[in-house]
Formats: sequence, C-alpha cells, structure tokens
Amino acid sequence: MSSFKYRLFAYLAIFICSHQLVEAKVVLPSVFSDNMVLQQKTNASIWGWAGAGKKITVTTSWNSKQYNTTTDASGNWKLKVTTPSFGGPYTLTVSDGEEVKLNNILIGDVWICSGQSNMEMPLAGWGRIQNYEKEIADANYPNIRLLQADHVTSNTPLDNAKVQNGGWQPCNPQYIAEFSSTAYFFAREVYNKTKIPIGLIHTSWGGTIAEAWTSGQSLKKMPDFASAVEKIEASSKTAPAVPYEQKLQNWLKLVADKDLGSQAGKTWALTDASAWQNMQLPTIWEDAGLKDLDGIVWFTKKVNVPESWIGKDIKLNLGVIDDNDVTWVNGIKVGETQGFNIGRKYALPKNVLKVGENTITVRVFDSGGGGGLYGDAKDINLINATNEKISLAGDWKYKVGLNFKDIAPAPASDNNPNRPTVLYNAMIHPFLQYSIKGAIWYQGESNADRAYQYRELFPIMIKDWRNKFGQGDFPFYYVQLANFMQRESQPAESAWAELREAQLKTLSLPNTGMATIIDIGDDKDIHPKNKQEVGRRLGLIADANTYKQKVSFSGPLYRSQKIDGNQIKLTFDYSDGLKSADGKELKGFAIAGADKKFYWAKAVIQGNEIIVSNDQVPNPVSVRYAWENNPANNLTNGSNLPASPFRTDIWEGITINKK
Repeated sequence: MSSFKYRLFAYLAIFICSHQLVEAKVVLPSVFSDNMVLQQKTNASIWGWAGAGKKITVTTSWNSKQYNTTTDASGNWKLKVTTPSFGGPYTLTVSDGEEVKLNNILIGDVWICSGQSNMEMPLAGWGRIQNYEKEIADANYPNIRLLQADHVTSNTPLDNAKVQNGGWQPCNPQYIAEFSSTAYFFAREVYNKTKIPIGLIHTSWGGTIAEAWTSGQSLKKMPDFASAVEKIEASSKTAPAVPYEQKLQNWLKLVADKDLGSQAGKTWALTDASAWQNMQLPTIWEDAGLKDLDGIVWFTKKVNVPESWIGKDIKLNLGVIDDNDVTWVNGIKVGETQGFNIGRKYALPKNVLKVGENTITVRVFDSGGGGGLYGDAKDINLINATNEKISLAGDWKYKVGLNFKDIAPAPASDNNPNRPTVLYNAMIHPFLQYSIKGAIWYQGESNADRAYQYRELFPIMIKDWRNKFGQGDFPFYYVQLANFMQRESQPAESAWAELREAQLKTLSLPNTGMATIIDIGDDKDIHPKNKQEVGRRLGLIADANTYKQKVSFSGPLYRSQKIDGNQIKLTFDYSDGLKSADGKELKGFAIAGADKKFYWAKAVIQGNEIIVSNDQVPNPVSVRYAWENNPANNLTNGSNLPASPFRTDIWEGITINKK
C-alpha cells in the first residue's frame, strides 16, 4: 500500500484536550471503559484528569479496597491498584466527589496488536478473510475484549487515543466483523488453551512504515532518521505557508488537466475503444502488463442486456477498486467512490440501459501500489431485482490516461502516517501507562525495499516499546512476511527475502517469537485470506513461551552449515522430525560456489541434517532456502510448521544501501 493512499483518505483526528475538561467531573482516558481488561497480578496504573487539587478515590470491587490521591495544579492524577489472578466480572469506581463507575471489567492478559494492513485486515469489510461469514457468526467469546484505536497522526506525543465503539467491547459478531482478524485468531488460540480473559488493544494502520511506530527519542539514534525527526518536532511549532489541503487541490487539478481521458471537457466514456488494449478483469493491473504504473487508467466493456431488464431496478457491481473510480454507463455517470477497500455497488437510473449493447466505462485513479479492479470475479456483474446476473468478469478494454511519473509529485501531508514517529506519538504513546502482557506485530511490507535498514530499525522499535512501557522485556511476537508476487523460474535476488531475513535476525532479542507463514501467502494478493492460521501460529508461540503450554510452536530454523566436498550439510534448531510437508522431495533450496551464481539444488534429509548439492556446483560455498518473493518451499518438522527462509552467506543484498 502506498503512503499517498493514506494521505488522501486519512481520518482527521480531533482530540479533546484533557486540560480543557478539568472543570468537569473526573475524566478518564479512552483506554478505560466498561468491558475493559486489566492486566492480572500487577500494580496497574489508573489515571485521568479532574479539577486542580481534587481528592480522587478509586474503589476496586475485586478486593473492596480504596485508593486515594490528589490532582496536581493542572488536574492530572495517577495511582496504582493491585490486581489479582484472572477473573471477573468486576467494577471500578473513580470519584472526585462525583462518581464514574466502570462495569463488566475482567482481569486477564492485555496484548497490544499493531503493524500495517495485514494486522489491520478485518474479518469482513475490505478483508473478507476465508469463511468470514461463519467466523463472524461463531465469534462469541465474551471473555475476549476488543479495543479499536482510530487512525491518528501527531507530531508530538499524545496523552489520549481516539477509539471506536465507545471503548472496550466484548468479542461477538457485532464487534468482531471490523476488528483485526490476526489479533482475534491469536486471542482465540490463547484463550482456548488457557481460559485467561484476553484484552486486545488493536492499534495498526495499513501501508505504514516501522519508523512511524517508533519514538523520536529512539529514532534519533539512527542517522537515517535523526534529521527527519528533528524536522517533525520543529514543524509542530510552526504553521505551513500553504495549507496541505490547498496543495492537494492544486495537484488534483493538475491531474485532471493532464488526464488524456478527460481533456477538453470530454471523457472517454463514449469514445470508440476498439483500438484499446485488452485486460482480463478482475486483476491488479501491475500483474497484467502495467508494471509500476501509478496514475489513471480507463476501462470499458460492452455488455448485452435483454429487453426484460429495461426500466427495472438494476445494480452495477464492480467489486473493490484500488483506489478511486468514476463510472459511466452509456456515457451517463452512475457512480463515484474514493477508497481502495470499498465495494462498488451502483444503482442504475432506470433510463440508462437499452436493449442490446451497452457500454460500461470506469476511470480508475491509483495513487500507489497495486491499482485496478481487483475483487472476486463473482462480485463483478449487473444484477436485477430477482437476483439474475450478467457477469462482467473477463475481457475489458483499457487505455492509460495519465502516468503520475509525467507530472509533479503529490504534496506531502502533515497527516501522512508514513513519517517517522507520528504513529508512535498518536497510537502507542497514549497506552504506555496501561499495564500489558505483551505485543504482537505484523508489518514489514512497507519497509521491504530497505531490508538492511530494518535489521537495525526493527530491534530498536522493540526495545523502544519495552523501555517506554516500563514493563521489562515483555513478550514481543511477530509475523514474518508471507509469500507474494510471481514465482521465479530461477534463483533470484529478493527484497522481500532480505526483509524476512531481518525479521529472522530479530529473534536474537530476548523474549521474541516469529510466526513463519511462507506457505500460506497468495501470489496475487498482498493480503492473504488465511488469517486463522496466522493468528494460530502467533498464538502457539504465546502458548509455549508465555503460558508454558506443551505445544510445538516453530518450524526448523537454520543454525549452521558444513561444507563437505561437493555438498553442504545444514543443521537446524527445532529439527526433530525433519520432513517435507507434502511427502515429496524437498524444494526451494539453491546452492552456489564462490562465483555467487545459484542453481536449484537437491536436498536430502539425513537424520537431523539436510544435505544439499548440485553437480553444476562442484565447490559449493552457500545455500539459500525459500529465498525469493514467492518461493517454492516444503521443509517442516514434527510440528508441521514451515521452516523459515534463510541463507548461509553474508553477500551484499540488493537493499544494502537503500535508505
């Protein structure tokens, strides 16, 4: 996902400053509400705002204790309450003379869930994970609680987060549909094993970079980000000469003026498209010949409509479109939508269709990343009131209206989430005082082109969070990037492989764990639908390492190599029961000599080792496994979890100098 998508459509956060409320009754930050989960067996912080010099009393029903403090001159207050082992429901009352009572509180374990779009991906909505309707219907877990943070940026650390649904809500079909699917399936796995109530604070944003989630204080330690952080800190004190909104309007006018399909007051909605090129829809256009194109593409299709449909209620469904569309039927505009994850469903005026041939034209604006009509084929159709359908999947004509490389770049926004530290400030900092058990993380796609930098950045971010939360080396479990994009016929270099390597190296930090999902990705979809297994694998790590359950949680992890003549012997951690997942020969291994030229290799399991060779490499030096964007792979162990991709060499990769 591109950063500009989110510059265009990011929510404008409106916070009510706590100090404006000091004259009212006691005010609690958004992380405190009915249905919340407090971390078990800890001294949990409770804080908020009230009038200056006010006496604050907090009463906890689980131990019938009262805790007292007094607000400072600015109305701030904070105290700690002792929490027992998991249980509930309980109540918590806060009073400055006027009570605020929170009900249906559980004591359990609280997990921060963050990252980019694959963490954000909901069960329904734009996500539509596999079997989403059944999963939503079955999601009745009253002891799993959900807190959904809104998308907000800030150049300075905020004390309060903007959240949805009025705060914490129980996990049920009403609230789970638009919640993080990965986080939910993680919690479901852990809860089913332990029966400990689980609180999920979901604070993620699609398309975002790891440095956005890291504090400025820590980022300044990296020369790559120091000046950017200083600029952001300085910009919070000065107003821009030209507002971003005006810059954006000027740029969008330039786009409209340069779009060949809408120049001179005309559109291609009624043009003869017989000479246009063909494309099979639905698809992302980068997969269909328009590689690396960000801009405007026009699509058109002729469709025959029977006489019985004329004058009736007809809907045009175009599935999801990345990013924005304007749609015409027979030259008449019938709809317009902004947003890359919204289904297009347009009710047609009753006079727009005619018997026989009709022309549908769609102007698609894509600001970055994948573009086009990319939904399911079954969702692209004309449909009448009796549910009869005319499929629109298949051949369409297309023509490029504008390549954004041919015009000035879009303006940067102060609300752009892809700036160092701005998401940490707005979407992590407000939760720092809240006691947690640990964190789960699914991110990396947006940093893949800077994988070597991620080797330093990602560990810094983890250490940063641990330091700022002040709760020691709490568990931090994350997802390694899935397989994605077209498979290579020969061994090749790969930025995504290098990013996975950076994630693998981060296991050197204490109390970390990595869920490998190299076997359940999708070559055409950066958002694979099997989030059940992603969450389960994260949950298995927690089961074993946090909750001391006797479960397997890792596939093989490369340990060492030994060169033995014309072959290389590999050893692994978690090597019990090495095998191929499908019972066939091992695949995904490549071998090279000192010339660094890799060949697909024969790999054979011998006990707890794997022997790799190729007759074309008589003097081997290095082995790589699953080292590409979308690799063939089938190495596993007795856990049936996949081996992490790896390489045994340290040769410079293609992202080494990317900043």
